[in-house]
Amino acid sequence: MRTLPITDREEINDILKACKTCWVAMSDENIPYVLPMNFALDGDSIILHSAQHGRMWETLKKNQQVCINWTLGEEIAWQDVRVGCSYQVKSKSVIVEGRAEFIDDFDEKTRCLEKIMAQYSDREFKFSKPSVENVGILKVKIEKLSAKVFGAKAVTPWKS
Repeated sequence: MRTLPITDREEINDILKACKTCWVAMSDENIPYVLPMNFALDGDSIILHSAQHGRMWETLKKNQQVCINWTLGEEIAWQDVRVGCSYQVKSKSVIVEGRAEFIDDFDEKTRCLEKIMAQYSDREFKFSKPSVENVGILKVKIEKLSAKVFGAKAVTPWKS
């Protein structure tokens, strides 16, 4: 079984759309911090939401650089059931690096909340003025994107 890169952006977007949680990593003075978060894909950006206070918010005020991971699939596979090193989790993974931008504009925050909810439901939602004003919205422009499939079967070349 092999680990292979995924380069097709449509396939990468399909992985993101199939995931319900992303893991956002950040650092404050070399102390790593990782949080599971809900998200939405918005073109070449990732939208995140949270409270406007707390450890994540304070960390991002000091250092906006983030790394975000999505992993889809957890099937165990092996080449030889008796060889531990041949075991692997069959999955697909996407990693994005970028800089978190704090969104303060009311209309943009509303649009971002609509995008996030569309990731999880086909319903239309309304947001009260206080809920929009009190939520923290972050937008991460994708600066670096990579994706891999783990546990792919090696393709045997055709022999004549």
